[in-house]
Amino acid sequence: MEQRTHLMTSKSLVGEPLKIEEGYAEIRLKTMKEMTVDGYGLVHGGFTFGLADYAAMLAVNEPTVVLGKAEVKFTKPVKVGDELLAKAKVKEDLGKKKLVFVEVFNQRDEKVFEGTFHCYVLEKHVLES
Repeated sequence: MEQRTHLMTSKSLVGEPLKIEEGYAEIRLKTMKEMTVDGYGLVHGGFTFGLADYAAMLAVNEPTVVLGKAEVKFTKPVKVGDELLAKAKVKEDLGKKKLVFVEVFNQRDEKVFEGTFHCYVLEKHVLES
């Protein structure tokens, strides 16, 4: 399926789409040293969240989709060099509102993040007046 939203997203900062199907998406992100917050190599959670958000947007795959709310849980730390895989699936389609469940796994297939994303398909772009 062709990508219809978030076309200019940075593959290095937010991830690279691997699979986009009706109501489902998989995105991969290789973490890098610029994402770390300390000498231990801990990756800032915002990058994991950004990956998951991007996956949710592509699971909906509508040009005007936006995130309204997210309920998330970080389940394991992410370290620089980890390769993350986000899997997003639309669980409820309520017309213009979609509930998307996202899980993120590291290269050892350990879950590092999960959440429900409340996505909205707007009539026009959120910045269009």
